[in-house]
Amino acid sequence: MTADKNTSFLLRLPAKMKELLENRAKAENQSLNGYLNSVLEAELNTENQTETLEQRQFMGQKIPASKIDLKNGLVEIAGIYYRYLIEGNQPAEKRDYIVLEVTGNIVTLRPLV
Repeated sequence: MTADKNTSFLLRLPAKMKELLENRAKAENQSLNGYLNSVLEAELNTENQTETLEQRQFMGQKIPASKIDLKNGLVEIAGIYYRYLIEGNQPAEKRDYIVLEVTGNIVTLRPLV
């Protein structure tokens, strides 16, 4: 996060939870305050980077050659057509691929060997 002015506040926790947090902080070689800051920062960063349906469903999926439309530069995945890029800007060929990345309506594919 950015270098903000620190502030403090009272946080009430069950004693057992505080003990568990202290143990985790110790295992991470951090103070309890430092550990809580890192956990909260990681959670807030993850919350802001929500994955799309395509990212969750298509990443790593094998795409058969029959789903590639070389003429129009489209690939069909789950009944929906997407534009595609081939990893390393290689020319597209009629072969099987795997989905590496999904950004909007563009899918990045890697040729399967």
